[in-house]
Amino acid sequence: MQPRIKNPAMTVPGAMEALQNLGAAARKAGVPATTLYLIEMRASQINGCSVCLDMHSRELKAAGEPDERVFMVGAWRETPYFSDAERAALALTEAATRLADRSDPISDEVWEEAARYYDASGLAGLVIAIAAINAWNRINAATRQITGNWVDQSITTMRNDRRSDAQAASRGAEMV
Repeated sequence: MQPRIKNPAMTVPGAMEALQNLGAAARKAGVPATTLYLIEMRASQINGCSVCLDMHSRELKAAGEPDERVFMVGAWRETPYFSDAERAALALTEAATRLADRSDPISDEVWEEAARYYDASGLAGLVIAIAAINAWNRINAATRQITGNWVDQSITTMRNDRRSDAQAASRGAEMV
């Protein structure tokens, strides 16, 4: 297996930073990290993106999630492993990922269920996170990017970057 081209996020100037900044913005909206990993995994399943599916399933495991939750994301409606808030986020993810499947892509019912569990900031964060993962999925699927063991190193690097960002923010808050 070979990718069609090198990942465009790495070759188009500013693309990687823009995509990463979009994901970072979503993480600041107050949605639990595991919920974000779940929606990233579900959108990646729908879109057939092996790179993102591999990455986000590993992130869930690294976050301490049990196998049952990781394995059953695709069947979240039929399992007892997800909270009502996570179910609402997953339903919103499916609707926003499959926009062309129905005339009213995101029904009031789906939106209102999500709004029961997430405030305006959380809903905005979910929408941004869903948009971001769909962008990554489309880039990777269109160019047939290949997953592999490099994903573990990428996750470690991202986790360390997030930790450094949090520490810097904490130091900045102490100075105020």
